[in-house]
Amino acid sequence: MKPASLLSCIFLALVAIAHLARFVLAVPIIVGDVTFPMWPSAVATVGAGGLAIWLWREQRAMARVHPVPL
Repeated sequence: MKPASLLSCIFLALVAIAHLARFVLAVPIIVGDVTFPMWPSAVATVGAGGLAIWLWREQRAMARVHPVPL
């Protein structure tokens, strides 16, 4: 796996975990008088997690097709 792809995958997974934690623990986000709802965190968990898994699987498939010589 290329370093940039690995870093992107880790970043997306961490974002998904953070949103999942906010959703599960019901952590409120309040900016001024505005309270942000929980449902965007659920959507972001699925989106970021899906992208992380997709990138991970794509890189693993590419490594099988084009192995890096040692």
